[in-house]
Parts: sequence; C-alpha cells; structure tokens
Amino acid sequence: MARKQDEMSLDDELAAAFLQEDGVSALTAEEEPVEVPDDTPAEEEQVIEEVEEDDEWDDDDQLPGQLAVDVYETADKLIIKARTAGIERKDLDVSINDNILTISGVLNSGEDDKATQWHIQECYWGEFSRTIALPVQVKENGVEAILKDGVLTISFEKEKVAAPTRIPIN
Repeated sequence: MARKQDEMSLDDELAAAFLQEDGVSALTAEEEPVEVPDDTPAEEEQVIEEVEEDDEWDDDDQLPGQLAVDVYETADKLIIKARTAGIERKDLDVSINDNILTISGVLNSGEDDKATQWHIQECYWGEFSRTIALPVQVKENGVEAILKDGVLTISFEKEKVAAPTRIPIN
C-alpha cells in the first residue's frame, strides 16, 4: 500500500512534534532546561564527601549475609537446597519452629589476615542467616539434613492435609 505524499508516518509525526523543520528543538523558552547554580556551602560539601568516604561497613556493624536457597516439593516431601560451599558442619545451625526454617552460620575466609592489599573482594565472608516460612505443613520430626559437596539439602516429610469437607447449604 503506497503512502500519499501528504500523509506522515507515526515516526514523522513524533519527530515533528519535538523538532522544528530545521531540526532544532520546538520547546518554548519556558520549557528550555535551566541550569541551577550550585549554592551548596563548602561546609556541606565537606560533610557530603566525608559521608561518602565512610560509606563502607564497619566489621562490628555489618549485617549478616543472606543465604540463597531453592525450595521445591515432590509428592511426599518438601526439599530445601542451599549452596554452602566452604562451610563446615560445625559452623552451620539449622532449626525449625512453627513451620519456619532458619539456616544460619559463619563462612570463614581462611588466612586473609596476611593480605596487605586487596585488589578485588567479591566473596561474602562472615555470618549469614536465612529464615523461610515453609509453603506447606511439614512434620517437624520427619526431617533429614545432609551436607554434601558444598550443598545443604533439607528434606521434610509433608503433613497429610485432609481434603476440605463440602458443607451443604439448606
């Protein structure tokens, strides 16, 4: 289908709405961006710079890291897997109370105290914690936790939930 000479495409119409024919912005003087002078006193600038410099966490104030998990169901079990590479069994704590699972522990970095200068530090070291409200009812005494090849696998037996009883309406 051929376009008539006087018909404009949508792109042409949008361009025309924002640009004059010579390609200059069609904004009026009132709509032109205005530069606002920086009236920030030198004292405030110094405080802002100090805050930016002190933006790193102090070791004492550092919040615990959060453990990534996978949660899925099979026909009779609820399975939770967490990547825990480098964590020893003695440094892990797993507990359940009222269908809420908590996994916490400490990930030690090894012999980093000998480092004189860090170039890249992306790995999280220190305390971590993860609390999960389990999506189905489980038997709290029917639990198995296995730490193998850096993966913590927790298997819960699911509670048998009775099918809803239909109530007739009179």
